[in-house]
Amino acid sequence: MATKHEFIAHLCSPTKLERDRGLQELQRSLEMVSPDSLRDIETEIEKLLKEEDTKWEIKHGALMGTKALLSQDTCSRDFTERAQTHALKLLEDVESRVRIAAGEVMGALCTRNGPSVYAATKGAILEGVRVNLERQPHSEAPEETEKLMEKLAGTSPPKLERRSSTDAAHIFHDTAGWKSLETWMKCLQAVIEGCGAGFNPFIDQALLDLVFHALDHTNRFVRETGYYVCATLVSCGIVEKGAPINEDNAIYRHGDQFSQYLAKGLADNWSQVRLAASVATRRFLENVTSEEVRVQFYPALLPTMCLNRYYVAEGVRIYSQDSWKQVMGGEGKHLVEAYINDVVECYISQTQADNHAVREAACACIAELGSKVDKEVVRPFVRDLLDALLVCFRDDSWPVRDAACVACGNFVLCFPEESRSSMDSLYPLFYENLQDNIPSVRQGAALALANVARAYGQDAVKIIIEKVKEGLLGVEKQAANTEKYSGLDKSPATFGVVKKARDNDMELHTNQPMYSCGSLAPKMRRGSRDGGCMDHKFKRPAEPWELGEGCVHVVAELAQVDGLSQEVSQLLPLVAKTASYQHYTQHVHLLEAVCHELPNIAKGIGKRAFKMNVESFFDAVFYSLSCENALTSNEASQCLSSLGAFLGPNILRGRVEQYNPRYLQQLESTQFGPR
Repeated sequence: MATKHEFIAHLCSPTKLERDRGLQELQRSLEMVSPDSLRDIETEIEKLLKEEDTKWEIKHGALMGTKALLSQDTCSRDFTERAQTHALKLLEDVESRVRIAAGEVMGALCTRNGPSVYAATKGAILEGVRVNLERQPHSEAPEETEKLMEKLAGTSPPKLERRSSTDAAHIFHDTAGWKSLETWMKCLQAVIEGCGAGFNPFIDQALLDLVFHALDHTNRFVRETGYYVCATLVSCGIVEKGAPINEDNAIYRHGDQFSQYLAKGLADNWSQVRLAASVATRRFLENVTSEEVRVQFYPALLPTMCLNRYYVAEGVRIYSQDSWKQVMGGEGKHLVEAYINDVVECYISQTQADNHAVREAACACIAELGSKVDKEVVRPFVRDLLDALLVCFRDDSWPVRDAACVACGNFVLCFPEESRSSMDSLYPLFYENLQDNIPSVRQGAALALANVARAYGQDAVKIIIEKVKEGLLGVEKQAANTEKYSGLDKSPATFGVVKKARDNDMELHTNQPMYSCGSLAPKMRRGSRDGGCMDHKFKRPAEPWELGEGCVHVVAELAQVDGLSQEVSQLLPLVAKTASYQHYTQHVHLLEAVCHELPNIAKGIGKRAFKMNVESFFDAVFYSLSCENALTSNEASQCLSSLGAFLGPNILRGRVEQYNPRYLQQLESTQFGPR
């Protein structure tokens, strides 16, 4: 076991690893220390706290040691009183880690001595929060502030104009530090946690106004901490499940205010704030054990909780899904139906959010309404929901366009009569996505068009097949080589927007403003009802092969529609002819799609119809098998294996041998293998 001098030396170390080791040594020593030795340790720790001009690492280690001492029942009363004085003083230290440790000491004091500690320090803590909330950051070190704002905006401060959320002043306020405000808030949170249910009498309107002021703060770190404070506050009124909530309960008295601010946090533009608000919301609803009381908060909270289950940030999405299951149980669907007006209003408003990830989630949720919720409940809102999706169809962000496309297809399938009047607007948008620069968007458009065919039968099938024929025939006109800047990077696009190949030019990245994280990048424009189909700032004109590939996906999706096997069979010779064109660079990508979809087409139209056309694809498939593109070659191998399993290995081998015996060696080198 380490001696007193050893762990004190470690607590004062300039390295965090050594300070953590010193804390562990102190905790082990306290398990078997005598009362006299404990007093000696208290004296040594207090000496470190008293020193004025000491390094921050020593203060930090001393506060860590103080917190450990306060956990001991035999800790002296005098030490706890002096520790309180020193902790309050260090809450204004210039080093944030010292301030956070001081707040944790205040929390440990409340755990030890109860709410009386907060009663004695309430004025200082709340004043610390209030003063820092009201301070003007520009008034301190104005020269440094102006330089930072100039760097953020790429211009001098007098030229700045508040036109968008990327302006320097907004960026500075939203992301820069806010002196001691965040750490004072963390101190308040630690104190509330330490007091537990005993803090309930101290929850008054003055305290809530201060906390809610932080939730409205322009700085995201302050808002995040504020919601974690809220999560701690709502835990003060915990009652046993099924027990009645009395009027003295803070949640009952201030529940309406909590629910409104929690709803605002659930819709915050920053993912970290959404997560903090999600934590607070789950605790809030779990602590309101009475369903009769809980239902009054559902109109504000339920819609955004439901939407966040599809939010792009994984932490928010997974936590929201767990919250939905824990809080709603198996009644989520029925609750959405019960509050459908609030849910629809929320979804439509979120399709107009500045954050493209929110718009994408809103489209996914609208699609869910059409497929999972009682159709009679959703039917009155179909027109408004389709209008919102039409706007998202013209979004700058391709994931939003994709989600809107799939959602529209679902709505057409579920509500064909209500959607019929929108088809004149939807067909051009479906076709536009069918030739989008992003492969997954083309696949989504094919799925949507198949749903249109299911909804409207032969009337729609004729229209779609004409477009498919046009797209497949157009591949012949594909230019052999594209211009320098006509292509796009096929990798996933940053911020959900297509990355142009020309962006790799060094000239475009020299002496330009830098942005940190996606949230500081220039905002992507939402769609509009007035814009045309090509109103996409980040898109280039489609290549014929892209439309051709999209049409291949449409053929595969139509093969899964009942009653269309004859129409699909008639398209297969044209698909095979399209796959035979190899005069352009990107032909391997189209071949990859053909090899991927061929087994799906075969299963959709049946063995008999497919056997009549299988030989016409052999040249394309075996060419793909031997090409240098690994993805295309792998798809060809998988294609042959799947066709062998579907048609029968001997039948496929016989057809290949009859068509071209030289292909047998390649066939046997695949997973299909010799039999």
